[in-house]
Amino acid sequence: MDRRTLVGVAAAAMTSSASAATPKAATSKTASSTHQGFEGDFEPRGTTGRLERLPTLELESQQDFLTSFRKWTDRTFNSVCATRTNELFKAKGLDPNGDPDIQTVIDIIKDDPLVQASVRAWISCQQMTWQYLRDAYHAKADIYLAEMEKTDLAGPGTLELNPNMNIPDYTKHEIHLQPGGYVGDEFAGHVYHYGTNNFYKSSNDQDELHIKFAASVPPPRDGKVMRILELGCATGQMTVALKQRFPIAEVWGIDVGGPLVRYAHMRGVDLGVDVNFAQRLAEDTKFPDSHFDMITCYILFHEVTAKAAVEIVREAHRILRPGGVFFPIDFYTGSNKVSNNAHAKFRHYWDHRWNNEVWWNEYENLDLVGAMRAAGFSVDEKGPPAWIGTTNLLGTKSA
Repeated sequence: MDRRTLVGVAAAAMTSSASAATPKAATSKTASSTHQGFEGDFEPRGTTGRLERLPTLELESQQDFLTSFRKWTDRTFNSVCATRTNELFKAKGLDPNGDPDIQTVIDIIKDDPLVQASVRAWISCQQMTWQYLRDAYHAKADIYLAEMEKTDLAGPGTLELNPNMNIPDYTKHEIHLQPGGYVGDEFAGHVYHYGTNNFYKSSNDQDELHIKFAASVPPPRDGKVMRILELGCATGQMTVALKQRFPIAEVWGIDVGGPLVRYAHMRGVDLGVDVNFAQRLAEDTKFPDSHFDMITCYILFHEVTAKAAVEIVREAHRILRPGGVFFPIDFYTGSNKVSNNAHAKFRHYWDHRWNNEVWWNEYENLDLVGAMRAAGFSVDEKGPPAWIGTTNLLGTKSA
């Protein structure tokens, strides 16, 4: 088996069992931007703070342009289209803010050239962002694979990969149009990291948002934080920030995407942060009962089926210790709720239809609060804010 094997056989063979943390409450700190590097680290253009610069000026310039273009489509063009949608509805004698059914929205808007041009512009930006990045990493595949191999068995932190995992079908699509998705391309982590920097429109280049989310997760009332888990950790930006906030705690990040956690571990080593990453399912984590003090996740639930979401909540309850907290962060876990105006409905429709947000419709109808209560959580619907809105869901396992 050659080095292009997706998950790295050597790392997959290891059993990662991070030592238990000292049995006292972990102290809270602010995330550092220290970049340490490692032997075999390939950084032809150096780093800017926590972010390794893209390997060529051409690629960096392409991504800068596409980020600016995304800002324009998301703000200026989107605002114009919202006005246009309202005009189309009013011309039909309908109220665009009157919760129209989705088929009516589609029928009225689908053939309008202005609105469709905005969709095409956004999708083209998305496609070009992914493709330029993917082409660049595959063009120097041996170099980047060798770089990951250098850290597969290195520390700080550990990496556990499972090439024999039975990967659920619902995870195999090319989410957000990312070529190969999260499980089908050995450079999915590289592409995801820099592609989402484009998505965040320059607001997360230093992991600012993930550091903010990590800081928002409330500890248990008794203050004891020995073990923390992030479900669906992707490239591990929040996982690393959680470790930097709670340096004494044993911190884990798991994801179905082997290439994602492999990249996350490499980046953790690069930053000198002792975090454990594993390729595991959020609905079947393999951790013992009552193991963690804190469990969180970011934008996980809108990327899974409703069935998987319920299973994930049950699993989180199982592996939390009594008094432990579950703090999911997503579009509708806070005071922000589903918008019922025509423009928002059409955006969600085309995001589902053309941007491969396969499970978005199920997410909008998901009763996450009900699922948490059914699993046994005591749910505070007005917990501390995290992302969108002034509050966020907070689940606590009964002591």
